[in-house]
Order: sequence, then structure tokens, then C-alpha cells
Amino acid sequence: MRESFRHLEQNQRVDLIGLGNAIVDIIVNIEDEFLEINNLEKGSMNLINSDESQKLLKNCQVIKQISGGSSANTVVCLAGLGNDVQFIGRVKNDQFGNFFSSDIKKSKTIFNTPPINEGASTAHSIILITPDAQRTMCTYLGASIEFEPKDIDCSLIKESKYLYLEGYLWDSVLAKNAFLKAAQIAKLSNTKIILSLSDSFCIDRHRESFLELIDNYVDIVFCNESEVLSLFEKDQLANCQEDLSSLCELVVVTLGSDGSLIINKNKSEVIKSIIKGKVIDTTGAGDIYAGGFIHGLINNYSLKKCGEIGSICAGQIITQLGSRSNIDLKELIK
Repeated sequence: MRESFRHLEQNQRVDLIGLGNAIVDIIVNIEDEFLEINNLEKGSMNLINSDESQKLLKNCQVIKQISGGSSANTVVCLAGLGNDVQFIGRVKNDQFGNFFSSDIKKSKTIFNTPPINEGASTAHSIILITPDAQRTMCTYLGASIEFEPKDIDCSLIKESKYLYLEGYLWDSVLAKNAFLKAAQIAKLSNTKIILSLSDSFCIDRHRESFLELIDNYVDIVFCNESEVLSLFEKDQLANCQEDLSSLCELVVVTLGSDGSLIINKNKSEVIKSIIKGKVIDTTGAGDIYAGGFIHGLINNYSLKKCGEIGSICAGQIITQLGSRSNIDLKELIK
């Protein structure tokens, strides 16, 4: 598959702008019993309030904190691979907000969104890792859902080759409006629009409007198998082939240990998974896969090579705790 998605617009000096929830990931190891006690479904993403967050954190030991969020993970991966990328997300001028800002900048990601001084505190997500490496997320969205159109620098999007949007933003009316404004600017600027579907529960909440968004604006979709089944209300991936090939220009479906599926119009290709060791934590694996894949697109590689780079990056990230690679991904890919 040698389809090209490269831009030749002279004014597009930024490789990618990512919009998303600016969230501090708090990584915790737990036993399955902890999920049962707290009535949590393994592998789910749960929205919680500030009180529920404090209660959960009181009963478990924090191992690691990272500047996270789905889009931020992808952007940081791209920065690590040497691309010129920026992230736009909303934080408060508080302890978590200051941590997020300093931590994401360490990756050479540009993050210039000014913090707010009033309102909800910075978002954070408690990521509960069970011994089978499954992750269950309990997320307090806080300031991130107050993300609004005025937080977006329109000139930045016009200067970018790609605009990357995470589906989680669709849960907030304000953020949804910001999301649509960014998509409209990108479309007028010939900036390719990438959507990550984020979560099957999120799709259940917004199925029709997601399909409308993709139809009107989106060039490339990243998703996993459960998200595809939710989007098309089917019970097997094999029954979604026709829907996937007509969804948009390029659809990439991650399949866990079975690799990934690239669908470009009526052509499809399966990419094998490349696991670099014992699986410890699957947090951010799909986000990091997307980062590796988009790195290939930015460099005008074949879609097969894009998929292989995505697999290498994801295969490394699941062998460690958290969504920031402990090793140089550029060297790993070489």
C-alpha cells in the first residue's frame, strides 16, 4: 500500500497539532479485588468527581505520574521521534496543572495554552493496573472539559500538516464546539484531520454525531476493535469491512496482540504485532501506535511501513509502566 498523505503546502511548518484533554495520569498497581470492591468494570473508562478521586487515591499506592491524556500521549510520541508538534489543552494554575505543563515540555512538545486561575482543578486520571496488565481508568475531567473555542490558536492550525483530535472531547459541549471550530479551520487550510475514537463507551454516548463528524471533516480515523463494533453496532469485525472502507480516506484499527488492520478505501492490510518483551501495562498503547503510524505519514512512508513503526512503538510501551517510553524510540525504529 503506497498511498501518500503528505502535504505540499508551503505554509505548513508544523507537523501536527494535537487537541485533547490535558490530564495527569496517576498510575497505580492493584489486585482484581480492588475493582470488585469499588464496583469497577475491568478495562473501562469511568468519569468520576473530585470526592470519588480522593477516595480511590486514599486506598491505593501511587507508583508514577505522567502528563497524559490520549492526544497528549500521541503528540509526545511524535516529539520523541523528532517531529515538530504542539499540544493544546486546558489546565488550571495548580499543582497538577504545573506538573502537566513542565512534564510535557520535557518531551520537546510545544505547549503554550495559558493556565486558568479560576474554576475546576486540572484533570487527572487514576489508572488502575491489574496483574494481567489490563488498565481500568477513573478520570476526573475537571478543567479539561471547560476547554472552549477561545483556547484555540487558529493561526497554529493553519500552519500544521495534521490536526489530531481525541473523541473524549465530545463529552463536553464547550470542548465539542472548540473541536468543531478547529476542524473547520483545518478543512479550509488543507490540514489533514485525524480522529482517535478514544473509547467504545464514548461512542455509545455519541454514535450518530461521531459518524456525522467523520463524514463532514475527518480524513483519518484511529480506533480499536471494540470501538469499531460500537460505531457500527455489529458483533464481529468481519461484518464491518464495508462500513470501514467507506468511512473515510484511511482507517486504522488496532487489534491488540493480533496486530492492526489498515483500510485505505477498498484495500486492506494486516500488520503483525511486534511485542518487545513481557506485557506489563497496556496504558496508552493505542495512542503510541498512532504516534508511530503518523510519524510514518509525516515522512511519506508506505502505509505498511507506517503500521510497522506503530507496532514497534506500541510493542515497546506495553513492556513498561505508563505511556512514556523509557528508551529512545528513534533508535528502536532504526
